[in-house]
Amino acid sequence: MDWEDLGRLANEELTCQKPIRLRCCTATGCRANGAEAVFKAVQQTIADQNLGDRCEAVSVGCLGLCGAGPLVQCDPSDRLYSDIRPDQAADLVAAAQGAAMDLPEVDQAQPFFSQQLKIVNRHSGLINPDRLESYLAAGGYRALMHTIFDLTPTEVVEIIRLSGLRGRGGGGYPTGLKWATVAKMPSDRKFVVCNGDEGDPGAFMDRSVLESDPHQVIEGMAIAAYAVGANFGYLYVRAEYPLAIARLNQAIRQARRRGLLGNSVLDSRFSFDLEVRIGAGAFVCGEETALIHSIQGERGVPRVRPPYPAESGLWGHPTLINNVETFANIAPIVEQGADWFAAIGTPTSKGTKVFALTGKLRNNGLIEVPMGIPLRSIVDGMGIPESPVKAVQTGGPSGGCIPLAQLDTPVDYDSLIQLGSMMGSGGMVVMDENTDMVAIARFYMEFCRSESCGKCIPCRAGTVQLHELLGKLSSGQGTAIDLQQLEDLCYLVKDTSLCGLGMSAPNPILSTLRWFRQEYESRLIPERAIALTH
Repeated sequence: MDWEDLGRLANEELTCQKPIRLRCCTATGCRANGAEAVFKAVQQTIADQNLGDRCEAVSVGCLGLCGAGPLVQCDPSDRLYSDIRPDQAADLVAAAQGAAMDLPEVDQAQPFFSQQLKIVNRHSGLINPDRLESYLAAGGYRALMHTIFDLTPTEVVEIIRLSGLRGRGGGGYPTGLKWATVAKMPSDRKFVVCNGDEGDPGAFMDRSVLESDPHQVIEGMAIAAYAVGANFGYLYVRAEYPLAIARLNQAIRQARRRGLLGNSVLDSRFSFDLEVRIGAGAFVCGEETALIHSIQGERGVPRVRPPYPAESGLWGHPTLINNVETFANIAPIVEQGADWFAAIGTPTSKGTKVFALTGKLRNNGLIEVPMGIPLRSIVDGMGIPESPVKAVQTGGPSGGCIPLAQLDTPVDYDSLIQLGSMMGSGGMVVMDENTDMVAIARFYMEFCRSESCGKCIPCRAGTVQLHELLGKLSSGQGTAIDLQQLEDLCYLVKDTSLCGLGMSAPNPILSTLRWFRQEYESRLIPERAIALTH
């Protein structure tokens, strides 16, 4: 199948769309609140009222305001309704046709929506993720066509380099530099891997992208494969994401059937295919060398680097590894150009970032904002706290807690690191004034302790000892010596662990010690009391 055939599919999809569309979110967040039943009830109502010639219910991905689901957005009015129940289906269909109905409507002029800039999520909530034709109608795979027929691999790598895109998986390594390294490796076999092993507590960005727009990730991987000289790829997704896995497998089958994957992509000399590999839920497999071992059918444990995967990855061959959000940025960059993307954000952090905004907020959900936006604009403007804010935790178990006084900090890689936190994959948890920061540090250390693969002693033993010290301090049984030992041990684990899990595990402790030390010190046993016991 050539591009003209795909263009006809896209046009047919647009022609078949009904004037009135009720876009029902069927992503995991809304499904947890009964979205599937709502979708079926809306479909049934349309059928019962014989409205099928001008009205349709469409299954779409995440509409953003996950805490208020199930969500339904209506075209052409563009009204968004929240907390919809199946028994409201008739009212919803009537409202979509212009009738005044008593339904909970969301104000889309509020900052939660108006401050977003969608690149990764540009199709989310607009297209049906189960249909390739829906993605084609939104302009999907045009970037891949342009890449294959109009650009050389070197030119594609240069576009990504000039865009300033950095890896969205946490480390922020320059994507173009990583691609260039893999591209120059002399090998007749190379791989492209998408790291979808999202395991941070409170994080659901990658899951949402995979559920809402799987073809955009696949297209990004295919462009990357062309650029670096690979002909096979793997999408590594944890088993806890069944909907994402199902939609990815379906998207891959659709792409193969239409000549967008497999031999001679779009009747060109470029061939690329991929498959989904399911992880067993080990957090450490988000580390790229552990992920490689897991794909190869081995135990998912890290190894010493160098060599890096770009030199020696899957089965000893050069391997490009980027995360879901990174690949989802590729097609828009190729379409719009490096200068367009580089003009968004800050001098060192280009583009946008997707966050899972959760915690003590009125608005919980998925947001995509320009790099450099003040943290306060996200928390106060978009999230709207339910009670006074005490701290914001970013970066998951690898990140840190940022105090209220630092909320004017711009959200970029370097600024967050200076505060003792990090961008991470995109989790953002807002905590109120009643939050126990010592307990928060203990919670994240408990997570790291249980997720440690046990290969290196600093992480295996250090996380256990840190957790025990935090328990002692949290219960008011700790001394000043214990507090000093806690801090010293943090640096030891950070400096001597084998992989990123151990290196970053102390971050929540160190950041809470930095900004909330009084909460630790207020629980210490007074030295006078210690002396009286001897």
